[in-house]
Amino acid sequence: MTAELVRGQNHTLPQTRLEIRVSAGSPVVAGATLGDERGTVRGAEWIAHPASPRVPGLEVSRQAAADHRLAVDLDALPDAVHRVTVLLALPVGAGRPGSFGEVAAPFVAVTGLDGTEIATFTLTGLDTESAVSALELYRRQGVWKVRAVGQGYAAGLAEMLADQGVAGAAELAASIQDAVASGLARAVTPSPRAPEGERVSHSAGPASPAGGGGTGAPPAPMQPPAPPAPEPAHASQSLSDSTTPHAGTPGGPIDYAHPRRQTSAPPPPPPTAPPAAPGRPAQPVAGDATGWSMDERLYNQIWGMFEDLARAVAAYRSAVDFAASRMDQELDRTLSDPRSRIGGAGDRARAQARAKHDELTGRAREALDRDLAQLAAESAVVEPALPAAYAGWDNPVWHGYRVPMEIPMALRIGDVRLPEAADLRIPLLVRLPLERGIWVDSGRTASEAAAATSGDRLRRLAMETAVALAARLLAVYPTDEFSVHVIDPAGSAAGPLAPLARSGVLAGPPAAGAEGVSSVLAHLTRRVDLLQMAMRAGAADALPPDIDTGEHLLIVNDFPHGFDDRAVTQLRYLADEGPSVGVHLLMVADREDAHAYGPVLDPLWRSLLRITPVGDDHLADPWVGHAWTYEPSRAPQGSRVLEQVLALVAAARRADYR
Repeated sequence: MTAELVRGQNHTLPQTRLEIRVSAGSPVVAGATLGDERGTVRGAEWIAHPASPRVPGLEVSRQAAADHRLAVDLDALPDAVHRVTVLLALPVGAGRPGSFGEVAAPFVAVTGLDGTEIATFTLTGLDTESAVSALELYRRQGVWKVRAVGQGYAAGLAEMLADQGVAGAAELAASIQDAVASGLARAVTPSPRAPEGERVSHSAGPASPAGGGGTGAPPAPMQPPAPPAPEPAHASQSLSDSTTPHAGTPGGPIDYAHPRRQTSAPPPPPPTAPPAAPGRPAQPVAGDATGWSMDERLYNQIWGMFEDLARAVAAYRSAVDFAASRMDQELDRTLSDPRSRIGGAGDRARAQARAKHDELTGRAREALDRDLAQLAAESAVVEPALPAAYAGWDNPVWHGYRVPMEIPMALRIGDVRLPEAADLRIPLLVRLPLERGIWVDSGRTASEAAAATSGDRLRRLAMETAVALAARLLAVYPTDEFSVHVIDPAGSAAGPLAPLARSGVLAGPPAAGAEGVSSVLAHLTRRVDLLQMAMRAGAADALPPDIDTGEHLLIVNDFPHGFDDRAVTQLRYLADEGPSVGVHLLMVADREDAHAYGPVLDPLWRSLLRITPVGDDHLADPWVGHAWTYEPSRAPQGSRVLEQVLALVAAARRADYR
């Protein structure tokens, strides 16, 4: 049975020798690019187009045509290829359509060599775009899948190639169009389509369907995160490029690249599990991703789980929306037909519409449950294998903790989840060294958890969240390479700060009062100034003896209490300039307490990654813009694991002083 895809949906490919058939209402140029594990096209030799129609494992048409058949042999692709992207573009020339909005929506089908359709995708919703990434074939855990992309480019073929990292994209696009213009094509016979009854609606994407009859689920453009910019002040915040998900430009090209990855290809994961049977998902294995080390492979595997969950839920939501839209349209047609008012015709039509709705949503839920079961199985093997930096406080790895010799790639600061899979939590990792400060919002948000918690309790939980983060940072850095300072103007956080204070890991007693605030800020501001001057002059050896090159974290509680205008200015300076020289900010604050400053502090809030002490759905992913519920990482109730880890850190520091 054929899987009808919509934008963002994926489907497992049962075989590796395929045809990709394109039908359009006007001649189009069809091509394909090969991408590595980061989605990057390494050179012109990885692009199949009319002027160079063959690459290993792939062949495209030499001409523009209304219909195309692309031959694909996934087993014959180079080992470094992890992604095949099918591209469509309108040929240029007088009298030709300038955008896909002027022609019928292109239809793309992935078929077996016998013509049996495996998956189809109708690229609706295009407007001013003259080039589009239609489909992706990609490899995940040893299994090839197809994903409906439908990402259009108003600037045409050159912009699309540049978005995939192709050097000289404009020149290559011009040469392709020249080759097309020199011999515009006869149309290839349109590919046959399966009978209507053989199709299965297998919807995906975050879109609101555009309506229309038939069984296919018409997609709509990808919805951006809400709001699209990383504004901590708003209800939703896009995850930044320092977190596991790489932020994309809302409504613009999707960036599938992993953040800050090596430019050369890392080795593939070791073959630790037998290959899966054709058409079946591989057995999950911890570290089943590319990377130079196990830490990097696990980091990238968590990235893959995050993206898979985002797209699986997007598929389900889109299918449910489409089913509801279809039912509404059918009910409207029934009510508008006078004949339905005679006898029981209207009741039968309404019953049929509701039955079809239930069938479509049931199929969507079955598909989602299969995806969730696979992700849950993967999570079950990945979580126990995580190193301390990536592990939750309840992971047994902490009971064998030893002070590390080098900093890890990333740090877990909590978990994220979606309501359709409340029990499936994805670790939220931030890269180290920290690239931006963190704000633990102690105010009352719109979440149910916050509404059910008193203000005093929220403030205490916020400080406990900050202490747990500071303890984790101290634990994953080598001895004496990370220092923690605390500003607690009113001394209201003595209870939550007790684990840090009793263990002796703080750089000094928590600063209280206006004088203490001024002293700590002056010390760290001087540090940032001197380090920046030394870096610009290339004279790191000329630093004063009291300035070390380690990382420093400043915890600020109850801001802006105890801060005068000068202290506020210094704090903003540390938030902006500190991360580049290893001075990081961890603020515990309620923005309402600082309302008197008005927009003056807006840049400060925007510069920080906002997290909450209780579950809150304020984070948006860069792929489909889901509102993810963030949950902080704190030690289990009654556990002393945090104190035990801090005691080991303090003991290691004392040993170094001797």
